[in-house]
Amino acid sequence: MGRANMAQILLTGVTGFIGDALLPALVNDRYSLICLTRDPRNALKKYRNLNASIQWITNFEQLESMPEYVINLSGEGIADSRWTDRRKQILRASRIDVTKALVSRLNQLDGEPSVVVSGSAVGYYGLQVCDVTETDSSGSDFAARLCADWEASISELENDQTQIYTIRIGVVLGRPGGFLGRLEIPFKLGVGGPLGRGDQMLSWIHRDDLVAMIRWLLSTTPEPGPYNATSPEPVSNLEFTKTLGRVLNRPTLLRVPAAPMRMVLGELADLLLKGQSVKPHRAIDQGFHFEYPDLNGALSALFR
Repeated sequence: MGRANMAQILLTGVTGFIGDALLPALVNDRYSLICLTRDPRNALKKYRNLNASIQWITNFEQLESMPEYVINLSGEGIADSRWTDRRKQILRASRIDVTKALVSRLNQLDGEPSVVVSGSAVGYYGLQVCDVTETDSSGSDFAARLCADWEASISELENDQTQIYTIRIGVVLGRPGGFLGRLEIPFKLGVGGPLGRGDQMLSWIHRDDLVAMIRWLLSTTPEPGPYNATSPEPVSNLEFTKTLGRVLNRPTLLRVPAAPMRMVLGELADLLLKGQSVKPHRAIDQGFHFEYPDLNGALSALFR
């Protein structure tokens, strides 16, 4: 199939940890890509080895025609720094304002996309102690309101036929970088340990499974709506710690007390000291297969 006949995807938020795996996969699937970035020169350099013609744009006004598909993952890292008022504004703007600008531009163009996959996170459910699925309502803390407003912003897209999927993403495990990138050195040095009591639940997903789920939504168009992008087997922080230590063959005895974490991180500490046990019921019901459903298998593959 010639490149001129390839289906076109507009992507946002793909120059980071998820994009490092997603972009090569979409190139391999022979899609034509338009990617939003604030720094096209750096993006061209970073992805120069991809055997594809990727068009980089810096604003949505440069989008001249309606893409067949849209993948919207824009957003600054939720746990990158303390949640000051300024940081909260940045987190909201990078998700909600960007999504509203995207929707505004799409509503101006002729036609409509066939499929929109838009990001969210398991923080949507708030801090929970019981299992939650896609049918559960949103929480009331900052992260939950952020996710709920982010999801609401994509719903403003004017469409008759577009299939809209919201993916509520858990902690993404991959290498290098990401969540494991912050843990690898201390754990290898033998100074890793559980956070607080360690009984808080961690809903995670292998990065390859996240990429596979996005590709699956594009290619099979199951029933639209929210999908939890998490492993079917969430674990406690203590279990995660022990499993990572076992895979790395290192001790995990140094517990991190909750009090100093709250002093340093403020409100953000709740994201680490509490959590959610999120189950991907809709993806499983609609036929998605997880390559890495259990944590030991996922971490063993990543550190093989």
